[in-house]
Amino acid sequence: MGTAYRASACDAAQPLNPHRVHFARPDLDRLRDRSTVVDMHFHSRYSDGFNDIEAIAARVRKMGIGIAVTDHNAIGGALEMARHRDIFSIPGIEITSREGAHLLVYFYEIHDLVRFYEKDLRPFLGKEVMSSCALSMESLIACARQYKCVIVFPHPFSAAYVGVCNPMFSSIRQQYLLASADGIEAINAGNLHKWNMDSTLLGFNLDAGLTGGSDGHNLFQFGRAVTCAACAKDRAAFLDAVVDRATRVVGKEINILRKVTSNGMKLRSNFRNSSELFGKNIRYGYALIHSRSRKVRDRMRRHGKSAYR
Repeated sequence: MGTAYRASACDAAQPLNPHRVHFARPDLDRLRDRSTVVDMHFHSRYSDGFNDIEAIAARVRKMGIGIAVTDHNAIGGALEMARHRDIFSIPGIEITSREGAHLLVYFYEIHDLVRFYEKDLRPFLGKEVMSSCALSMESLIACARQYKCVIVFPHPFSAAYVGVCNPMFSSIRQQYLLASADGIEAINAGNLHKWNMDSTLLGFNLDAGLTGGSDGHNLFQFGRAVTCAACAKDRAAFLDAVVDRATRVVGKEINILRKVTSNGMKLRSNFRNSSELFGKNIRYGYALIHSRSRKVRDRMRRHGKSAYR
């Protein structure tokens, strides 16, 4: 099992050790000297992001790193970004499963992303872009595995139901799903530090690939958490590094005021989907209560057995 380090951004004078996580604001100049650096989780106006692709592309050029536009249940942003030949981009999508949890899928080829979306996902999408699709998490993974791709669970520990580690999934089901993926998002700059630490430890315990991304919905968030690989700016080499557990994640959560600003911006897209979100939160609440009740019953049963010994 690896170790999560709370240290400064990596020093260019030191070798870039793989499979490590640093909770610090990325020093992009130093990181770029030794590796290919990508923000693996960013949203545009095609889902609930604030910025269009042209504005995002300008920011990416200024920062000098790569990007994966991973809009919710939409691929227009990823396709538009791929047309910017001077930018290193990873085709991706963040899908909302039937259960409400999210899944990141990255593709080696842009045409595979298009085929997956049109053939396997689009027929099952909801009315709004932020709605859950009709496919279970297991079905989504099975469909994605028909293509050359990398599957990552974003923010596995997070608010409400959007991470896979929540009571909507039984422990046995969680184990199966986690074993089916290639990686875990260790640092999500929009998440809480405690949950990122839990996600990092989960990734190490699973011996999974590790990624990091800002989960940005506005330009000021871009590059706050990044994934680094000691390889050329080649999509296949970079994604292979994730699968081979040869990446380094560097990032730091944005402060609470920035989080409030970002969440306020997302409301414009989520408002139309409010009824479904409310329904999911009710189901999540029932699942949480049931999970805690089951734990209490199990604890009482264990105590009862020990009392008769």
